[in-house]
Amino acid sequence: MQDLPDGFDMPLPTDSRAAWLDALEQVADEAGYFEPLGERHFAAFCDAGPNLLVTFETTGGIASLLEDARPLGWHLLERNGWSHLLIACKEDTWFRADRVYRYIDRLIDDGFFEDFEEVVFYGAGPCGYAAAAYSVAAPGARVLAIQPQATLDPRIAVWDDRFTDMRRTDFTSRYGYAPDMLEAAAKAFVVYDQTEELDAMHAALFTRPNVTKLRMRLAGDALQTDLLAMGTLIPLIEALMHDELDEATFARLWRARRDYPPYLRNVLAALDVDNRLELVRALCRNVLARMKAPRFARRLERLEKGGTPAPDMAEDRRTEDREVG
Repeated sequence: MQDLPDGFDMPLPTDSRAAWLDALEQVADEAGYFEPLGERHFAAFCDAGPNLLVTFETTGGIASLLEDARPLGWHLLERNGWSHLLIACKEDTWFRADRVYRYIDRLIDDGFFEDFEEVVFYGAGPCGYAAAAYSVAAPGARVLAIQPQATLDPRIAVWDDRFTDMRRTDFTSRYGYAPDMLEAAAKAFVVYDQTEELDAMHAALFTRPNVTKLRMRLAGDALQTDLLAMGTLIPLIEALMHDELDEATFARLWRARRDYPPYLRNVLAALDVDNRLELVRALCRNVLARMKAPRFARRLERLEKGGTPAPDMAEDRRTEDREVG
């Protein structure tokens, strides 16, 4: 592993998007290269070791997801000494752009991916789609895609009404249908919450012999944020790089949800909707034995007093906000 460049481990400025991008470009130029890919995309490569992590990220996500506003891949590079290729978009584009296609083509022609011992592609949401779709450029790579869309082609995914502004975008040409692009991957893992209907429908399209589905039931629709908050996302990617990720490893990491209040509140809400009062009582007692949780204390108090109606969740949130304040 070569020495990290100056400033690599320092937070990036957040006072303006231009200042942030200038700082990122300066660090990337010292460590490898920075390359604009049209107006809406860019690539930043840091050469540090024989293993390569390729992450697809959005500039907004980078600036807000982690406190230091550094790309997720930089944190893994710093921890592990991996090389890192960031391919970023300035808005959600699903990376459907000719300049991106031509950039990936050039990497293939140059034998770029062949220079590394291990290659992992990672992304979430639209970036998860891209991680799966472009992984075909590195046969034998491993892929981790969180809540990926398989395609937004309305002839296939007309049922997905979340991204109707993308329906005129071409998802049928090169690198188009993400599940098919995974055929060259050694292993791929798709993470999703099966209770989120549209995410589950996309996940079903990824059914392939080399794809393992990792389910986060009742986690919601922001799984990358939740995994980061629980401290499990980086270990997931590290396990994948070392070819140690499987369902058992994921299950051990996913146990962190037992101490993650947003997940516990989702479970409480689901039990209340189903009127599973004995399970609500058991959940509240379990949570209160381990942590301070005003919502669970109020719900248990209602049950102990003989009240059975589910609480007003909006009122509970307002009460919690007042307590926090």
